[in-house]
Amino acid sequence: MSTANATNTDSRVMTGADILVKSLVDHGVEVLFAYPGGCSMPLHQALTRFGESIRTILPRHEQGGAFAAQGYARATGKVGVVMATSGPGATNLVTAIADAKLDSIAMLCISAQVPTAAIGTDAFQETPMAEICRGITKHHYLVTDIKDLPRVMKEAFHIASTGRPGPVLVDLPKDVQLSDVAEVDLDPPMHLPGYESVPPVVPSETIRQIAAAIKLARRPVIYAGGGIVLGNASEELREFITKTGIPTVTTIMGIGAVPPEHECSMDWLGMHGAAYANYAVRDCDLLIALGVRFDDRVTGKVEAFAKDAKIIHVDIDGSELNKNKEAHIPVRGDVKQVLTELNKVVQRTDIDPWRKNCAELKAKYPFHYDDKFDGILQQHAISVLSDITADMDTQITVGVGQHQMWAAQFYKFRKPRTWHSSSGLGTMGFGLPAAMGVQAALPNSLVIDIDGDGSFQMNIQELATCFCEELPVKVFLLNNQHLGMVVQWEDRFMGRNRAHTYLGPIRHNEASGPSDADRFAYAEDRYPDFVKIAQGYGCGASTIRKKSDLEGAIREMIDHKGPYLLDVQVPYQEHVLPMIPGGKTVDDMILE
Repeated sequence: MSTANATNTDSRVMTGADILVKSLVDHGVEVLFAYPGGCSMPLHQALTRFGESIRTILPRHEQGGAFAAQGYARATGKVGVVMATSGPGATNLVTAIADAKLDSIAMLCISAQVPTAAIGTDAFQETPMAEICRGITKHHYLVTDIKDLPRVMKEAFHIASTGRPGPVLVDLPKDVQLSDVAEVDLDPPMHLPGYESVPPVVPSETIRQIAAAIKLARRPVIYAGGGIVLGNASEELREFITKTGIPTVTTIMGIGAVPPEHECSMDWLGMHGAAYANYAVRDCDLLIALGVRFDDRVTGKVEAFAKDAKIIHVDIDGSELNKNKEAHIPVRGDVKQVLTELNKVVQRTDIDPWRKNCAELKAKYPFHYDDKFDGILQQHAISVLSDITADMDTQITVGVGQHQMWAAQFYKFRKPRTWHSSSGLGTMGFGLPAAMGVQAALPNSLVIDIDGDGSFQMNIQELATCFCEELPVKVFLLNNQHLGMVVQWEDRFMGRNRAHTYLGPIRHNEASGPSDADRFAYAEDRYPDFVKIAQGYGCGASTIRKKSDLEGAIREMIDHKGPYLLDVQVPYQEHVLPMIPGGKTVDDMILE
């Protein structure tokens, strides 16, 4: 187990619920997000007996609890833990489990289950969670014997946190929770045949091969992903970049691994990434891919992605190698170990013309917006927020949509594990509960959820958790009254025909049919009143529309002692640019 003082055996008579909670304590769990119900009541009772060292936070929806567990895991690198009852409580975890699987987040999901005798009878609040989650977990257990529980819990933490991290499900029937046993071994040996928690050490010959390819390249680019952050390899990456002087792009998941001010930083690439990052990858002759999975939102038309480049791909998960893009040098290994070894042998590359070319691309195609507009554009709001919080201990979560992309473009992230985004699954409703988990993990940090009104309403009930659990999360709401990203696709590819993308009353002329709204149009019919809602939950709140009010309102939000919602009214016709249409290439990129 992870704590030195964990007892190997316990002579007390312990129930299954006691064993599970004692396991959480022995594995160093500090915070648990748990919503009780009929089949999980024994677990909650056990928390009052054995869980004194665990802060149990009551979310207002199981999905909110699971995203909060993700926020905790993303911010700390530890295993986030969530617990729910059987049936609908358990199925409410499913979206967050899938989200954690795609973003490789270490999470332990504990679901109660109907008694073993009732399994398969369509009993009240029965769902087959192991079967439901088979394809979206790293591993899953249905525990039918109390004697297996200590081993299962030890294995669950080990699997979730080692190798490529991911979610593990433990489904625990009520009768197993209530059954008891004496002389239980709380630290049994694990039984994981075939599971490699640590990848093989990459041999020195492979390191030399990579170094030789780097030395020969005239137009190299480093392509760094979430594996850098998850593998705690950001310092090694920065040393590698500084030593070699190779221009570097990141994925959305890799944001924060490289400070934007670094002379080699080309920011992030992909569908809405920097044009200069995309052009650099298009033109490179060597692509050094570190902890990435060649996601379709990065590659577009995959056969055209870095089509003239030799590709080195390093990943902890061998199944990612040659999956989407064939690599010339595929390397299964720990990216931190690989970079540590490379840093011993690499030196500054002789590629000054390429560096100059990349610098010119960056100067020619910056992220930009119309700063002359007298209202508040979303990009401007985020830029001002970034400037004000630059020297603060700030953590940013986001929902999903245009605001997510603008936050990635215009907020300056200088440290890893400060940017928290549902990247692979793209789950609306992620921002607020994730912020809740980050705040629980880092109580002294300023935690801000940059959100959109569509995404925010999917888990708005977690304002109650923020207030009741004294989590002073700030919500920076970019409120355009629309599903902005879908509107953008309607505008670009569907003749501006509105199809259920307006979030207000149906009488509004933008509710359906062709649109002729101009770029800076507002939805004047504001709905709902987010200030009243937030205040009803006990949170501070205000709304603004004037550009001149923005800075003062942000400072008021930050200075407020508890949770706070700042409703920023913005136009709904602004588009996130650049944009590479789905399945297209960099040459099809929309810039204006």
